[in-house]
Amino acid sequence: MNWNYEKAGVDREKIRASHATIAKLIKNTYDFRKGKLCDVIKGFGHYASLIDIGEGKALALHCDGCGTKVLIAQLMNKFDTIGIDCVAMCVNDLICIGAEPTTLIDYLALEKPDEIMLHEIMKGLVNAAKEINLNIVGGETAIMPDVIKGAIPGRGFDLAAFCLGVINTDSIIMGDKLSSGDIILGIESSGIHSNGLSLARKILIENAKYSLEKEIPEIGRPLGEELLEPTKIYVPAVMTAIQNAEIHGIAHITGGAFSKLKRFEPHANVGFHLQNMPEPQPIFKLIHDIGKITDDEMYKTFNMGIGLCMMSDKTNTDQIISSCDKLGLRTHIIGNVINETGVRLTTKDRTISL
Repeated sequence: MNWNYEKAGVDREKIRASHATIAKLIKNTYDFRKGKLCDVIKGFGHYASLIDIGEGKALALHCDGCGTKVLIAQLMNKFDTIGIDCVAMCVNDLICIGAEPTTLIDYLALEKPDEIMLHEIMKGLVNAAKEINLNIVGGETAIMPDVIKGAIPGRGFDLAAFCLGVINTDSIIMGDKLSSGDIILGIESSGIHSNGLSLARKILIENAKYSLEKEIPEIGRPLGEELLEPTKIYVPAVMTAIQNAEIHGIAHITGGAFSKLKRFEPHANVGFHLQNMPEPQPIFKLIHDIGKITDDEMYKTFNMGIGLCMMSDKTNTDQIISSCDKLGLRTHIIGNVINETGVRLTTKDRTISL
């Protein structure tokens, strides 16, 4: 069987249609505060929404979760890192528009009360918050046995968060300054992060019957540990890069992977050519080979070793790479911004469209 995301239960076209419906409906609310405090600067459709709070400042808002990675945590009975993923998924999106993340509230839904699980989940949230000086000011904990079932009876939970950031309105990065010839810099991921787990689970656990606890020679550690490796938090590196160089666009490579670069098209009529992608971590080759997945499907689903992209004029390349190096993040020049819209990926033997 040749696997893809749709066969794993995730239909991208239906998701896009749902997003279009949501955007059409909520856009009607943007006028409700027109001319008042918290007027909408940018609504649905980019990495974060922006509202005007006056005096040249805006609040950036984003809500996200960990996806089906929570099921791996349940299967492994290990909950101390999933909170890091939750924070990372929120703050890494906020920084894509240049906003500094400041505050977070979480939503934790449990199948049943479990003090140990709750403590471990919250520990991950707090550790991630400490890394980037983020306040966690509250949230909601719900016990819903009829709704939350999970992968293991009694261990079911879901975790999401709402995050807030601040930015000067003249410093917002929307991608409108992107131009042909800009360099695409990719910062390495820590692995699969928090996207594509539905497909990875179907292929490796349900289809290939890999044990989560047994070491997999191809990846050098147990599969469960590899899949639970926390999403890397890019806030310090990006904020430093913004201070030292002019950044034209920032993309967190999550759901939709590199096809997500298309969201810059409404802001700048440009496209993207990825022709120097580094060798991805072994987990991606394992998924590719076992699932017999095409290259274009892999690069539409997984980050393939690059968790975040920054686009800038080539004269800024050294400053950006230096900012990342100082924080222990490896950066690669992976491509260029081009005149023709769309996202193209050149592999060893062909060029494909994502």
